[in-house]
Amino acid sequence: MNIQQNRTGAEHAAAIPEGSEFAGLIYLSWQNPGNRPGTEAPCSLREQWRRMAEQVLPGSLQEMALKMEWCWQHDDLFLRAWLKGKEQARWESLLEQHALLSARELEQLISAGTGSQGIVNAGVAVLECRGGTGDAESIWYEAAKRAIVQARQDGDSNRHLQRRALRGILAERAIYPVYQPIVALGGEAVVFGYEALTRLQDNSVFRGPMELFRFAGEEGAVYSLDRIARERAIDGCLKLAPNQKLFINVMAQIMEDPSFSPGRTLSFLRRHHLQPNQVVFEITERSSIEDYPAVKKALQHYRNQGYQIAIDDVGAGYSSLQSIVELRPDYLKVDRSIIHHIHQDDVKAHILHTLQEVGAKLGVPLIAEGIEQEEELAALLRMGIPYAQGYHLGRPGPFPS
Repeated sequence: MNIQQNRTGAEHAAAIPEGSEFAGLIYLSWQNPGNRPGTEAPCSLREQWRRMAEQVLPGSLQEMALKMEWCWQHDDLFLRAWLKGKEQARWESLLEQHALLSARELEQLISAGTGSQGIVNAGVAVLECRGGTGDAESIWYEAAKRAIVQARQDGDSNRHLQRRALRGILAERAIYPVYQPIVALGGEAVVFGYEALTRLQDNSVFRGPMELFRFAGEEGAVYSLDRIARERAIDGCLKLAPNQKLFINVMAQIMEDPSFSPGRTLSFLRRHHLQPNQVVFEITERSSIEDYPAVKKALQHYRNQGYQIAIDDVGAGYSSLQSIVELRPDYLKVDRSIIHHIHQDDVKAHILHTLQEVGAKLGVPLIAEGIEQEEELAALLRMGIPYAQGYHLGRPGPFPS
């Protein structure tokens, strides 16, 4: 494949090659956050950006296009491709995927090569060639306008790719649970229960479940994602002993959603021969609760059905004490930031002792999270903490047989 280079963009586009059905265009623009608005990046960075973009962008498109060429307008790259076969929507999807993956790769290369954390915006357009006739320059002009508009609307280069990945995850239920034991301390340590943690089948777009759930919240899809995670967690622990608990994370904003329906979980449990009194819903405390009355109303539905409630990440969020007072949980899960090296830190020990006193007055036991060292565990045993969780006691994995 011969790729023509037009570095200035001053030359006119070549005539439409015979057999072309579509004109596809990919637009890439690099934003260097270190620059003040209206100023250009240093010449060395600009040259590296241009060199990397010309190496990365053509990629697999060379095998699919009849002819390709690129041109630069200032520091924006336009890759033009004459295409044949496939439907227009299919070409749009292929170019979009190629552009966004290229943009992500370029961001990583630029960061590794220059230390700059710039953003690469990407946009695509595919236009019909009207049976191989028409003015090539007009086609490319219209395609460039559409691609630039798309890139500006999408914001950063990952947005479109993340939306596509999220849709696929929801459609294919492409997440799975792992389970970390929660151990009852004192005397002979026994497994009190398991916390179900969500994992992704593919980490190429989202680096982990927290990023996935955060993005789903921005896209208005967190309720659907949370329901799938809950059902997968229940589905994976059919051998839960009658005296053991299953801890499932539930975001507070789910319960603030008017469409929230707690009855779905109960019917799912019944199909799997589990009881509500075996399930503890963990309300994450890393983000503030906006509507306490709505959350309390939803929690009351849960309690009426037999579920229990835990507040997660106590000590790491914005409003631990208010959440404890308002929600009156059955368990307090103390964040690992307090447990880490607690045997060497009197202040952390004092904070944990204060939480113990609060829990004792409310009749709420504490669960210490993030135990990674024997010394930490020994300190918790001396303080009389009843339950503990962490790598030192057991790593997340498939439900034990």
